[in-house]
Amino acid sequence: MSTSINQEIFNWSGPLGLPRFESIASEDYAAAFDQGLIDDRNDINRIADNPDTPTFENTIVALEMSGEHLSRVSALFWNFSGSNSNDVLRALERDIAPKLSRHASETAANTALFARIDSLWQHRESLQLSTEQERVLERTWKGFVRGGAALEQAEQKHLAEINARLAALGAGFSQNILADEANWAMLVEPDDLAGLPDFLVNAMGAAAEEKDHEGKHAVTLSRSIIEPFLTFSQRRGLREQAFAAWSSRGENPGETDNREGVREIVALRQEKAKLLGFASFADFKLENQMAKKPQSVVELLETVWEKAKGKAAEEEQDLADLIAEEGHNHSVSPWDWRHYAEKLRTRKFDFNEAELKPYLAIDNIIAAAFDVANRLFGITIEERPNISGYHEDVRIFEVLNSVGSHRAVFIGDYFARSSKRSGAWMSGFQSQHRLETPKGVGQSPIIVNVMNFAKAPAGQPTLLSMDDARTLFHEFGHALHGMLSDVTYPSVSGTSVARDFVELPSQVYEHWLTVPEVLSKHARHVESGEPIPQDLLDKVLAARTFNAGFAAVEFTASALVDMDFHKDHAEPIADVIAFEKASLQRLGMPDAITMRHRTPHFAHVFSGDGYSAGYYSYMWSEVLDADAFAAFEEVDNPFDAATAKRLHDHIYSAGGSVDPEETYKAFRGKMPSVDAMIEKRGLA
Repeated sequence: MSTSINQEIFNWSGPLGLPRFESIASEDYAAAFDQGLIDDRNDINRIADNPDTPTFENTIVALEMSGEHLSRVSALFWNFSGSNSNDVLRALERDIAPKLSRHASETAANTALFARIDSLWQHRESLQLSTEQERVLERTWKGFVRGGAALEQAEQKHLAEINARLAALGAGFSQNILADEANWAMLVEPDDLAGLPDFLVNAMGAAAEEKDHEGKHAVTLSRSIIEPFLTFSQRRGLREQAFAAWSSRGENPGETDNREGVREIVALRQEKAKLLGFASFADFKLENQMAKKPQSVVELLETVWEKAKGKAAEEEQDLADLIAEEGHNHSVSPWDWRHYAEKLRTRKFDFNEAELKPYLAIDNIIAAAFDVANRLFGITIEERPNISGYHEDVRIFEVLNSVGSHRAVFIGDYFARSSKRSGAWMSGFQSQHRLETPKGVGQSPIIVNVMNFAKAPAGQPTLLSMDDARTLFHEFGHALHGMLSDVTYPSVSGTSVARDFVELPSQVYEHWLTVPEVLSKHARHVESGEPIPQDLLDKVLAARTFNAGFAAVEFTASALVDMDFHKDHAEPIADVIAFEKASLQRLGMPDAITMRHRTPHFAHVFSGDGYSAGYYSYMWSEVLDADAFAAFEEVDNPFDAATAKRLHDHIYSAGGSVDPEETYKAFRGKMPSVDAMIEKRGLA
């Protein structure tokens, strides 16, 4: 492994301020991390050892600007480890995750540094800080306390060991899922393609070719293949086989088994929370969120759960009736639900997913997402095809302000591949701020959206499902949160907000996908270019809440099990699968539906602690987003300029510079009730 430093990792010299990706090899990251850790430690020590009286500028702002090299290598590495991994990156991930954790613990345990921060915190009322500066100081002080700064030295050491072990376990959890997904494929015979729409047959052919089975067709565990296969395949046995593989990711005996890792993660999280003075890990995680207390989360989830179960029971009976009508005598199993629900939707609304897909070519939906951003916020997004990304499928876009000046870079990485973990997410190579740096004043954001759509064969357009299109809008809503950020300090930039607020900008943006004038303009037939027929558009809009019980049950079950894992337990959890089963039995989980993310592959919760005791946040934010879009409905204009300006100023550009409850009230005038969300979901 190289020991010299590739300076391109630290000093990006490509167009639009991007790195020259082609100049960076996977082997370059280890040495860059070593140097970045040294440089950051030197920065921290200079701040801690400063003999001058602590000020906001020489302590907090200095911290904001420290560790530039470590930030750069981390941004590149963690983006690639999720989106374009290989053996070298995976090996380094296992090594560097605990190192970074220990580095953070060492910083939190720096008594001289914390003394400076604590002095500012104790005298904050006399410092004449702005609202944003107050938020930055508060978040910094609380971050150090939550990192163990107020603990005794022996306790700090123990906490560092816990955090390092959790980091290693999280990296392993994620890699095990990726391995299970990459290693499984089911080749099917030509007769087994009966009933499958062309877009799926093409995607399965491309997937087989990627796995060196040219001329064959393969079902893979990419969501854009597995879900439509479960929907359209007429072979019940094959559906069952595929569903079993999808459901058991991370639960297969051998090196990729995540069950023991989850057990240890849960135990260590609980130990960490107790060490920091909290009753449970859920209490620890929720302290700085909008929800504040686990009981608030459980009350929301249980309110929805009871309504979801009732709705799902009605839906299951409808599916059972359809199965019986076809002359079968089996009950509704999880591998049957999507198949018969699609048949029922076709009957009820006289259209199916295959009929809709030709109007949802990926380029059209990308254009729709960009057009909505232009109409709401005045930005223009232009593709820069001559700039190389980190993979041949990656697309680079420049984001321009209304006057044509540069605002951000947007990177779109849309297609599934074996080197990419499943799911969809937004991340950034750099965030926006207005502080002075050696390169000038301020920094513009570089934001990436990563998705896993099934790529069509060469020369054919990739067609999306309605769920795929919604995912694209969702992640672009996150991207806008990063790109429209307008704050001074990096630590409160963009998506650096409470976890149960961060999904608001993404989820509210989904609403514009189904605004009739957006679909009429952009949902055009991939061959003829004709707009989506009005009768089909009407059917699509009428079917928005179809299968609502199923969707609510699979999500809410996952959120409730997440909370169950992270409550205070009288005894350690010995068997995580038995625990999952017991939780679901207590809830009365329908046999015909499974959790959206079962425990062994629940990456939101166990590949790191970002959404641990926090998966509920999608629903918490959904309460907000239903109310937020209602602001446009109340003025009968989805592009009302005054409402869009408030949305921009208080939701998309404010970042974490303002308390989330305060900034929501500034936009809407009040906090919402759960009723609008329940009605939106079709559960009322």
